[in-house]
Amino acid sequence: MTSKIQQCSLLQVGLVCLFWLASELIVHFFKLPFSGGIFGLGVVLLLLATKRLTLNLIKHGAELILADMLLFFIPAVLSLLKHHEFIGILGLKILFVILLSTLCVMLVTATVVDFCYHWRSDRGKSHSL
Repeated sequence: MTSKIQQCSLLQVGLVCLFWLASELIVHFFKLPFSGGIFGLGVVLLLLATKRLTLNLIKHGAELILADMLLFFIPAVLSLLKHHEFIGILGLKILFVILLSTLCVMLVTATVVDFCYHWRSDRGKSHSL
């Protein structure tokens, strides 16, 4: 089984996610004052230091996760560095507009769904008589 995990990056990603999920559950259960990710990182570091976990079991999976994370975070950071005005009051205004428009869309959608639900239920009652 160990050699299968060493060869398959997807299984290694699953193992890393398993450590993360287990540490999140432990932190939540014991109400620890730090995040599960930090706790899981400490557990993995401890297991690596005591040689209960070999680096080959998680190396390729961790590299795969880190490579994909860079794709998501680098463009956003670079655009912030390029446009300093988004960090100040302009950024807050844009964030406010985005949140307000999202709230408006959600409210209109909920109102239309509620109206259609009541319209169909009233229509069904009148046709059953």
